[in-house]
Amino acid sequence: MYAEAGSTGAVISGRRTFELAGRWNGDHHDGVPIHVLTHTIDPADKPPGSAKFYTDVNACADEAREAAGDRAVLVHGAGAARALLAAGQLDELELHLVPVLLGDGRRLFEATELGNIELEPVRRLEGRDVTHLRYRVVHQERRSHRGIVHLSTST
Repeated sequence: MYAEAGSTGAVISGRRTFELAGRWNGDHHDGVPIHVLTHTIDPADKPPGSAKFYTDVNACADEAREAAGDRAVLVHGAGAARALLAAGQLDELELHLVPVLLGDGRRLFEATELGNIELEPVRRLEGRDVTHLRYRVVHQERRSHRGIVHLSTST
């Protein structure tokens, strides 16, 4: 798991996650570019380090893939994941299941206009007090593989 996180070429984060993480002080995974999905951009708010704000989910995903090259793009945050999924930009979903019920936060699995989304199991790893689950998103139309986007979230 740590090797995979370390091989990340770019990060996409939702704005809420970005703020809760203290903006990662402008550095995530040793300087990889941080692409932050947000509803609005305040021109006076200059993101730190390599971070850049986006309101367009497709532009965000395309630029993150370009920045990552042949490496993976890691996605943080349920809101960003849902937006990427709705845009057909999410290729894989990874969940880290821990035995804690959080009383707050944003739901990853809410009813959407997308209907049912099929997932194919890719991997299941059992760790101490955590189960790592990875799924491939089955897209309705077969399209060329544009690069893997991983969602990493704890639920």
